[in-house]
Amino acid sequence: MIDLVVVGAGPAGLGAAIAAAENGLKVCVLDEFVKPGGRLLGQLHEEPDGKWVNGIEEAQKLHSRAIELGVNILCGVSVYDLIKLPTGWCVYTTDKAIESKCLLLATGASETPLPIPGWTLPGVMSIGAAQVMGNVHRVKPGEKGIIIGVNVLSVAIARELQLCGVHIENILLPKPGITSGDSANPEKMMESLLRLTHLAPSPLIRFGGKWVSPKLGARLFPKNGFKMWGIPIQLRKTALEIVGEKQVEGVRIADISATGEIVPGTEKVIDADFVCIAGGLTPMSELAAVAGCSFSYVPELGGHVPLHNEYMQTNLGGLYVAGNITGIESAKVARAQGKVAGLSIARELNALKDHADEKVSEAIAQTIETRRNALIQFQPGIEEARTELHYKFYESAEKRIFI
Repeated sequence: MIDLVVVGAGPAGLGAAIAAAENGLKVCVLDEFVKPGGRLLGQLHEEPDGKWVNGIEEAQKLHSRAIELGVNILCGVSVYDLIKLPTGWCVYTTDKAIESKCLLLATGASETPLPIPGWTLPGVMSIGAAQVMGNVHRVKPGEKGIIIGVNVLSVAIARELQLCGVHIENILLPKPGITSGDSANPEKMMESLLRLTHLAPSPLIRFGGKWVSPKLGARLFPKNGFKMWGIPIQLRKTALEIVGEKQVEGVRIADISATGEIVPGTEKVIDADFVCIAGGLTPMSELAAVAGCSFSYVPELGGHVPLHNEYMQTNLGGLYVAGNITGIESAKVARAQGKVAGLSIARELNALKDHADEKVSEAIAQTIETRRNALIQFQPGIEEARTELHYKFYESAEKRIFI
């Protein structure tokens, strides 16, 4: 039996593995992808200070450090079951079963689909798939694309696709309906967009983002949108249908009001050879559910997340979580959470010898600071939501004992 199994080789999983291994724990990391790094692998962006962040290079640094510390990293391996043992956990994989004293789930997030008529045509893909094609495999998803869905993810990746030499015709909203929900509401999406204005190349947009309310912004938003990096972002246009015979040929769009109603007589078709659908991210918490974790629904964190405390402990003894499974945030926050989890696990196994509590507390403080300084906030009120989630954890702990 080893000390720790980590499921997920992204920034949270690798960060935790490094922190644990630095304190003498025997660690094994599992990931179903063929390379370690998780969503870091697709990231390539320029920060406001002019520094370029290359996710592949960042992933390689984490991978090299983990290998240097003796961490066993197994890629191309899927986990399909978890069993609680009297002495720890048994993790069942497509390769073998592994027993460990502690288990960390750092499974990340999955993209939320937005069903749109024509979305089964060849050439339609998720925004994350386009990001991986361009940044990881160095293959263009197409020459001229349209992105359906205005959110943090779509705007950030649109810029990355542009850097790959792809022309993004525009970014617009999905058709209003039950499945699209708030993602088709200009006012709601304006609120999301205002959290990105600090990244805009235009000083006017950056200044306006500090003072414009979402409701007013949606009403004043120009019908033809405004451009970031030359890419039109259109909150007053909606994608009604993806059109094409054997593959994507374009998107049928229409104007909408500030409150999301389609304006009759404004329909037209915009040519494109590929379409990206950006429905946002949702924590991948299936394995936590299989394990028997308690959950809480927290919209600010992206949906249902395993109940956990600031030490990344769940309600199940020896089971920890870190990264986007605990709520959608940046890779830097995920890595900081991973360090907290790794140190907390080392402390539980009595491997964190000197000033153990102080080291864990410092890591928690670093996570909070990283969150507050994050370049992108996926949702407002994340810090308050996490505080409330931790309160729920301790409230429920008073009513039960760890199992």
